[in-house]
Amino acid sequence: MNLFKSFFQKVKTRFTKWRELGGFYAMFSPFGTQIYKSDIVRACIRALAEHTSKANPRSSDKRLEYILTYRPNIYMNGKDFLAKCRNLYEVKNTLFILLERDEVGRVTSLYPIPYSTYEALDYEGELFISFTFAAHPGKMIVPWADLAVMRKDYLERDIGGEDNSPIMSTLELINVTNQGLSNAVKSTANLRGLLKTTKTMLDEEDRKIARDNFVNNYMSFENGSGIGVLDASQEFTPIKMEPTIASFPQMKEFRENVYRYFGVNDDIIMSKAKEEVMESFYSSKIEHWLVGLSLELTDKAYTHAQKMRGAYVMYESSRLQYCSQKTKLSLVSMVDRGAMTPNEWRGVMNMAPIEGGDKPIRRLDTAEVKPNEKKEGEGNGEE
Repeated sequence: MNLFKSFFQKVKTRFTKWRELGGFYAMFSPFGTQIYKSDIVRACIRALAEHTSKANPRSSDKRLEYILTYRPNIYMNGKDFLAKCRNLYEVKNTLFILLERDEVGRVTSLYPIPYSTYEALDYEGELFISFTFAAHPGKMIVPWADLAVMRKDYLERDIGGEDNSPIMSTLELINVTNQGLSNAVKSTANLRGLLKTTKTMLDEEDRKIARDNFVNNYMSFENGSGIGVLDASQEFTPIKMEPTIASFPQMKEFRENVYRYFGVNDDIIMSKAKEEVMESFYSSKIEHWLVGLSLELTDKAYTHAQKMRGAYVMYESSRLQYCSQKTKLSLVSMVDRGAMTPNEWRGVMNMAPIEGGDKPIRRLDTAEVKPNEKKEGEGNGEE
């Protein structure tokens, strides 16, 4: 981090604003970052982050694979790294991951950047991104080559995705409805009736005394009988307040709008979804995200020559993880036929690999089919 800060101090006067293809300068402040404080939004994003974090990293470089699995940076393990990346992606719609390197250019750590705003800068024809943070007054300037970037709703901008403004109206309706319900409960709990006295021209102090005496004698918990007695000088009129609040179908529709926006439903959030629903959820919301992250990390972690020689980073998360236990157990027959290795099956069952489990095995009563192989007892005559 200090390297970028010192670099900025030396060359800051030479930076100019980067102009995107659309003809405008790339400066972006995420809209609606407070949406994460909504309980419905957080439940939706939590489901996406938790299922995404199940993925396993694979790499042609076992050193980098170890880093991604156990300690991508000093703060996070591999599961936390994926969860935070998905959280930032869903809330800000543009995810930046900083790749720190050693003296020979190998990736040593990866940091998801929790920025407040970012701006694209030009320095001698090279693209840099300047980040600001809510809890820090300074800026961090990072070369584009050291940033893995993922965007959601990628349309107008070249650098980042669009914002979350489409869902803000629904969240505001939910917030107003919740406040209205809270105020309705408070109002009905406070004002219960009017106490009228026939005595004329009472001053303010006498009215308070009459009210307090009535409340203490008849409206408190000490009055176990529930019976009140008034003389001819007083008359109590109860007030029944029935404030208008949003109906259950209306509230359900508000929630469904948020669910549709994030691509989840009640069953997924409450972990009650059946096998078919979870497979569809994996295909639409998890798999494509992991593909994008794999491509981006591969591109930024390795040079062009290394990629041409087959270097890669890939996140694996099989849809078999979302199958029922019955379906998983049915896959046992695939192991002794060589279609799956023992360790592949154990991975589906969330079991640790075993020694020698990466070799395919086949039952003794099965054999490889070879062309032109004669069956036992078959003659040599020609038809």
